[in-house]
Amino acid sequence: MVTIDQIKQLREETGVSVIEVKKALEESKGNVEKAKELLRMWGKKVSGKKTSRETKSGLVDTYLHSSGKTGVLLDIRCETDFVAKAPDFKNLAHEICLQIAAMKPLFISETEIPEEFLDGETRIYKEQIKDSGKSEKIVAQILEGKLKKYKEEICLLSQTWVKDDSKTIKDLIEDTTAKVGEKIEIKKFARYEI
Repeated sequence: MVTIDQIKQLREETGVSVIEVKKALEESKGNVEKAKELLRMWGKKVSGKKTSRETKSGLVDTYLHSSGKTGVLLDIRCETDFVAKAPDFKNLAHEICLQIAAMKPLFISETEIPEEFLDGETRIYKEQIKDSGKSEKIVAQILEGKLKKYKEEICLLSQTWVKDDSKTIKDLIEDTTAKVGEKIEIKKFARYEI
């Protein structure tokens, strides 16, 4: 049986509506950890439904490192001004600014990487493994693996979050989407360093 205390605790921890929290707890038979996982899975489904919506509001957030030598400018969007002013959205923007400052992504997602950019990396990797003595099939797998890893490193959405290596930035955005109930997208960012 689900208790009021469980609902209250999970509501405070996740920020998800009471109805959804109760539903998750009932489905997980009162197991709070399983309920959290259910809410995350449902949140991903919710964010998937929201991809066709238009993001007309949002904010421009900044981060300047204490040394004054690294700065980030971020354009992050949502659907309404109400969510743009919400603490969860502002916190997400700040966390993404910190991520950009620390991990130096070059692109938002893999779809933005120009082919000629990847061609240059492919040539470098081919040169590195050409004299390995491995079969063509193994060489192709190694090349594919190296390119996949490289894309994850240079694309913001696929980077591992610096504060929790079990999540990517895309997961972080999906979690916030589940909390606020609106589509969230990063339009652009700029990182400056002296």
